[in-house]
Amino acid sequence: MDMTFDIAATLVAQLQKPTLAFLIGGMMLAALGSKLEVPAPVYKFIVLVLLLKVGLGAGISVREADLVALAVPAIAAALVGVVIVLLGSRTLARTKGVTPMDGMATTGLFGAVSASTLAAGMVMLDAEGIAYEGFIGALYPFMDIAALVTAILLARMCAARAMPATPAGGGTAVMAMGGGENANLVREILTDTLKSPAISALVLGLALGLLGRPEQVYASFYEPLFRGLLSIMMLIMGMEAWLRLGEMRKVAHAYVAYGIAAPFVHGALGFGAGMIAHHLTGFSGGGVVLLAVMAASSSDISGPPTLRAALPEANPGAYVGTSTGIGTPVAILSIPVWIALADWLIGFQ
Repeated sequence: MDMTFDIAATLVAQLQKPTLAFLIGGMMLAALGSKLEVPAPVYKFIVLVLLLKVGLGAGISVREADLVALAVPAIAAALVGVVIVLLGSRTLARTKGVTPMDGMATTGLFGAVSASTLAAGMVMLDAEGIAYEGFIGALYPFMDIAALVTAILLARMCAARAMPATPAGGGTAVMAMGGGENANLVREILTDTLKSPAISALVLGLALGLLGRPEQVYASFYEPLFRGLLSIMMLIMGMEAWLRLGEMRKVAHAYVAYGIAAPFVHGALGFGAGMIAHHLTGFSGGGVVLLAVMAASSSDISGPPTLRAALPEANPGAYVGTSTGIGTPVAILSIPVWIALADWLIGFQ
């Protein structure tokens, strides 16, 4: 019972802080019909700065990080991304009214990571004075790429198995994918994902932080701008979230249920993986929270363009609407739950 009160109190406190306040403010503006708009170039600049900041910070920290301490959470992040997609392939993708292609695209977004949600989690922990590993940002690509590759590969294989082909002698046969085609598909997906703007910016920041010496520009430019730009990002996401709720009327109600439940189920998977890393390597309580946040989040930057290119048959109104319209706000609102749970089980020093 005490834990329930702690979670409720933490949730109320977080709702009053800028990160969630701007998200809710954006939703209220859209609900009232406001014409406020943020130009697309400004939005792209904000995303670029946020990702470079996360990547630079991770790269700077990785330089002196214990490789074992980094390896275990990285493996855990990748495995969680794969498990989330496999779980979705057995649930949402098999739900009546949901096509396998749309279902897999949706689970791919939910297995991938929202950089803005991760950034929101970092800001909340910083505001509470809760420490976490500096290399957390480096875990983003492991979960992101693993989930997208798995989802796209399963969707392509499912489509290939269902596609009729006409053999030379007449009749009908089911097209099957051989090992060589699967290998080529994986290579293509990896290449497309690594070339996407979000992953490119994150990897660039990580490389510059790891190989260069960007501490001065990091401290004088990226760090001071980070929280202000994130508040604008939350405002934009709040407006988009409200507007995309209307798209859900065109798809199965299963997407609504999935968008609400998935962040908590997936976050619990990430939290459990973080606890394993905590016991094996001393992974911090803040790190456990952020691994849960990454698992609870759904990609709003790198995932949609990757899926549009790789799975053009899938309905963007289904997977983007579920992710941005429902999954992301729920994931951000769930952050206080993981903070309170980690504080109860581990305690923050």
